[in-house]
Amino acid sequence: MTAVGNDYGYDKVFVRQVEALAQAGDVLVGISTSGNSANVVEAIELAKTKGVYCVGMTAAGGGKMATLCDECIAVPAKITARAQEMHILIGHILCELVDGE
Repeated sequence: MTAVGNDYGYDKVFVRQVEALAQAGDVLVGISTSGNSANVVEAIELAKTKGVYCVGMTAAGGGKMATLCDECIAVPAKITARAQEMHILIGHILCELVDGE
């Protein structure tokens, strides 16, 4: 991530990973409280063209990600810290469901 940031700029850190790693049938989880973070939105847009299922985690409203993602979990919080705390909890729950524990 730091090499991409250094070579391409931090606006490309996520899209470069999608270019290199994402394949049809994969799942991408994008996290942006506003739902409008340009580097996250760009990665989701590219992922969609590759047949990747996109899940977004945002705060209230969802921003651009609300319509861009296949599924958008828009935490109904107006305080950034509360939304981010819920994103952590949701991430842990998703990992537990995937691991089957």
